Amino acid sequence: MVGREALRMILNRLEFVLMNNPIRAALQRHVEARRFLRMGGPLPGARALEIGCGRGVGAELILDVFGAAAVDAFDVDPRMVAIAQRRLGSRRPRVRLWVGDAAAMNAPDAAYDAVFDFGIIHHVPNWRGVLVEVHRVLRPGGVFYAEEPLGGLLNHPLMHRLFAHPVEDRFDAADFRSALRASVLIPLREEHLWQTMFCFVATKPVAAQGAAPNGGPATPLSNSGVTEGPPSVS
Repeated sequence: MVGREALRMILNRLEFVLMNNPIRAALQRHVEARRFLRMGGPLPGARALEIGCGRGVGAELILDVFGAAAVDAFDVDPRMVAIAQRRLGSRRPRVRLWVGDAAAMNAPDAAYDAVFDFGIIHHVPNWRGVLVEVHRVLRPGGVFYAEEPLGGLLNHPLMHRLFAHPVEDRFDAADFRSALRASVLIPLREEHLWQTMFCFVATKPVAAQGAAPNGGPATPLSNSGVTEGPPSVS
């Protein structure tokens, strides 16, 4: 069950077309997933959650590229969940899908080794609440992989005319970094892509100082962790 605010986030006609085409799938597979893998590493045997599953491409990548053992995924749009269910039918029971709200996740506390955001959080008016929920559902030491467009792109007048994105409290990378920390998530790596998008890998601390996903000490993000440009992974 999703609330009225969540229902407002359902894709308009143009967004639905853009999210269901081979170009979007290729970007997710060859740019976003490879960058995430380079920044945060694989997840062999992990249980992962994907925010906003779309038509199921992300769940496939989490299994096939990152090596997760199981993926739970949800989307606010029932049409997208139906498409993902058809696409991923052969993956059951390793994949579970449902209609849900990112700001009020239907998932237990500390249930996941990783949470993935393939460009979904900017669709949510209460995006800061999503980060609080990410912290809640991650296990201590768990990893959060997030890719989002920069606020300058989202706030362009043409974007407001074409897409049904929220217009209040939009964020850039600095806002997102601060909100991660406010949600008690430690940013580990940050990279910018073509001055239009940014990627973060963050972790939920194990203790007061936190811990890296591999069990070593967590290293908070510094300026040296910020890079820009196309991915270097071939």
